[in-house]
Amino acid sequence: MKKWLLILFLFLLPGFAAFAQTEEPPSQDGNKIQERMKEYIQSKLGLSRAETEKFTPVFVRYFREFVQTHRQNKSDRLILQQKIIELRLRYRGEFRQIMDEQRANKVFKYEDDFRQEAVRIIKENRRDGGPPRRTRTIILR
Repeated sequence: MKKWLLILFLFLLPGFAAFAQTEEPPSQDGNKIQERMKEYIQSKLGLSRAETEKFTPVFVRYFREFVQTHRQNKSDRLILQQKIIELRLRYRGEFRQIMDEQRANKVFKYEDDFRQEAVRIIKENRRDGGPPRRTRTIILR
């Protein structure tokens, strides 16, 4: 009888250990990406301190709406593209209130550049076969 209890205990113990582990909320990764993207765009645009203070809350709202739009419309690519264009047009006006028109338009170009670089790094890490390197960051130029 003791053998059966021991065997049962050995099979159940890993299950309890798995339930005991806490996971970080998925928003933590999103916040890191959002923060790095914001810093990348700010450095590329050369924003002043005053512009940065105004830009940050607007960009955070834009990023959250972008993610929400992507999640809601990921099944239909054309609708997704249309919604993203509408979102960018709406926020371009808000970015224009903070900076000149040329830099307001470049926000979206630098956002796309950041995404492309992030995808390139992820593909490179997968090709190397190892786990993603935490030391790899998108270089601010």
